[in-house]
Amino acid sequence: MRILVLGGTRFMGKHLVDELLREGHEVTVGSTGKTDVTYEGEPERLVLDRGEESSLLPAVQGREWDVVYDMIGYSPDEARLACRAFAGRTGRFVFVSSLAVYEPAERAQREEDWLPEGYPVTGTDRHSLSYAEGKRQSEAVLAAQADMESLFVRPPFVVGEDDYTRRLHWHVERVASGLEIGMPSPDARVQFIRSDEAGRLLSWLKSAPLSGPVNACSGGSIPLRELAGMIGSATGRRPRLTTEVTEQNGSPYGVEGSWYMDGGKAAKAGFRFERQEDWLPGLIGRLAEERLERAGRGDSGLS
Repeated sequence: MRILVLGGTRFMGKHLVDELLREGHEVTVGSTGKTDVTYEGEPERLVLDRGEESSLLPAVQGREWDVVYDMIGYSPDEARLACRAFAGRTGRFVFVSSLAVYEPAERAQREEDWLPEGYPVTGTDRHSLSYAEGKRQSEAVLAAQADMESLFVRPPFVVGEDDYTRRLHWHVERVASGLEIGMPSPDARVQFIRSDEAGRLLSWLKSAPLSGPVNACSGGSIPLRELAGMIGSATGRRPRLTTEVTEQNGSPYGVEGSWYMDGGKAAKAGFRFERQEDWLPGLIGRLAEERLERAGRGDSGLS
């Protein structure tokens, strides 16, 4: 298959590209070219700015792909640009959305709990909307056009040793250093997917018998307090949690209420998700070991 990945230079995007290359597909990576990355193979490199019409349209003009992945779309304007660039030129457009389209709830969210069809589009660029609203309205724009089949992939918190956001790393460092972590709702349940599993799922979706929104989550969820305890066991330090959240101590996972999903739609179609409980402790243990090595070099890891 001929496949274009917009983004794809780090984290789950890089895992996606590597997976596609291993499968023998003809892969093009469209990015600014500013990130130095080595893949498990050699994709075509297409230099472009995904968010700029004057860059994206000339770069893809006259070309067609069986599947286009959009790893870096955040606003309705960018979704409209994708429609202009790829409608009629690709068989499937896979848009990476987010768990954030859902509101927190005390149950696992299903795809039908929020559907993009008919949702009002009121914003423009990514600066005019919150992250969550940008993803909702992007889905709505894509769902409204009929010349391109679109899938909306909704991952929860994506984690891994290669996580450039270092959100889970931050928690390990805080606990290991004996510093407070501010969480407004420590008993709220959250959910993760590992970056390489997300890459495998995205690759599978290129020809999966699915349409519309698809939840992308490892099996299971965990209360934040239990997550902190798991980090405490790995670091040998008792976590210091507080509901008094400040700019300094505020957890990147500090949700107001439980926020997790049901991955049954993809599972019923044939994708086998891993269980969070089978890999999360090991990942935290490796991050704790990495932190200990940094500490031995005098690097706190805190920013």
